[in-house]
Parts: sequence; structure tokens; C-alpha cells
Amino acid sequence: MDRNFFEECVDASANGAMKFPAIVAKLTNAGVESYHVDMVRGENRYYLSSGESHVVTNKIPPAPAAEKFSAAEVEAAVRSSQAGAINYPQFMQQIAAAGTVYYITYIKGKKVIYFGRNGDAHTEYFPGSR
Repeated sequence: MDRNFFEECVDASANGAMKFPAIVAKLTNAGVESYHVDMVRGENRYYLSSGESHVVTNKIPPAPAAEKFSAAEVEAAVRSSQAGAINYPQFMQQIAAAGTVYYITYIKGKKVIYFGRNGDAHTEYFPGSR
């Protein structure tokens, strides 16, 4: 898999050209099983079913995460994003303010798990998957 593919996905998220469902569809078609967005390091790691993995720089500057993790605030940011009320950069700012330091999207598992500094976590399932 070409690194440019993943760079295009990151760019499309950052500039609003593609929303989460379209990104997930594109990644699924490429054989991606999961991806990890590290908000501290500003990196995205993609894991393919072939065993391949790729690391690319996230185009959204890291925002400092709050000390205390708030699952309710993460959930509110997810709902705002799903409703189209905020874009991806705003979403990233809001989940950082809610204490998120990284999240992992499990495409095959149809869920995203958001993690705080102390191992606190909140799970969001893809719409319609439950």
C-alpha cells in the first residue's frame, strides 16, 4: 500500500473533503482493519489485514489534553460531529478538551475507543451497528 493513500485520507479529514463514514469506507476497501490517532504525537497509525502498517503525520496540530477525562464530553463531541455541527479539527479540539490523548478506530469491530491519560476510556459504536 502506498503511503500517499494514507496521506490523502488524513488530508481529506483535516480539510473536510471527506467525513468519517466515507473515510472508513475508503480504508475498508484498502484492507485497513484499524487505525490509531495519537493526539500527543500528532500521528496516525494504520493497520491492514495483511499485517502491513503505516504511520503518517496528522495535519491537525496537537491540542493539549485536559488532565481529567470526560466520557460525556467525548460523547457530546461525537454527536456534534455526526450532526455536522463541527468539523474534524473542531472535533479534535473538543475531545482533547475532554481529556482524550488517543483513540483507536476498529473498523471491523465497528467502534471507536477514546482514551484518557490514566486509562479512562469511552467506547462509541458506529451508527447502526448495534
